[in-house]
Amino acid sequence: MSVEDWEQPVACLDMAGTTVSDGGAVNQAFEAGLDAGGIGSDSPGRETAMAYVADTMGQSKLEVFTHLLGDADRAETALAAFEARWDALLRQGVVTALAGAEDAIGRLRQAGWKVALLTGFPASVRDALIDHLGWSQMADAYFCPAEAGRGRPWADMVWASATALGASSMRAVSVVGDTTSDMASGRRSGAGTVIGVLSGASRRDHLEEAGATHVVGSILEAADVILSRRPV
Repeated sequence: MSVEDWEQPVACLDMAGTTVSDGGAVNQAFEAGLDAGGIGSDSPGRETAMAYVADTMGQSKLEVFTHLLGDADRAETALAAFEARWDALLRQGVVTALAGAEDAIGRLRQAGWKVALLTGFPASVRDALIDHLGWSQMADAYFCPAEAGRGRPWADMVWASATALGASSMRAVSVVGDTTSDMASGRRSGAGTVIGVLSGASRRDHLEEAGATHVVGSILEAADVILSRRPV
């Protein structure tokens, strides 16, 4: 398929769990945030809180803390602790690019696709991750919830990417992620293809139920699906 078929196709790729292996760092950072917010490891609400974290993986971290703690100030305190723990884990080398991620992104861009990397992290956490990976030139655009409007499961980051990168239509957009929130965001956006990957947080059946048009094992397989697409 030539790029001219669509004028400008855009691929919106999630980060943690899709193109990035967090080595458990996201959960550890959430645990630090809950400790700081007053839901300690021995709290009766801790297990329920972590279950909610798992269910909302991929969504805005600040919004998750706000829901769990019910107070904006406590949520900000929790987010600061999340960021501090995340930074420490980055320095320890826990977080790495998933195997094949850089190759997949390179293949897409070489074929003429514009690539946006999306995340539920706040901008400061996202930027530290990009710096750690050396990915400042890896993609054509980067978006977090605060930069687009609303986070997942809303479609704002996908729409912002499509607009910024000149997608000829939403049918020319592919969304790839590992969570049900990623799938919901892609479907709500009207993206032509919504691909779930099994390298992260969700099972195949959950991704399919959330609206995935395809479910594959890895970002490399997702790139194969994207590059095989034809205009409808």
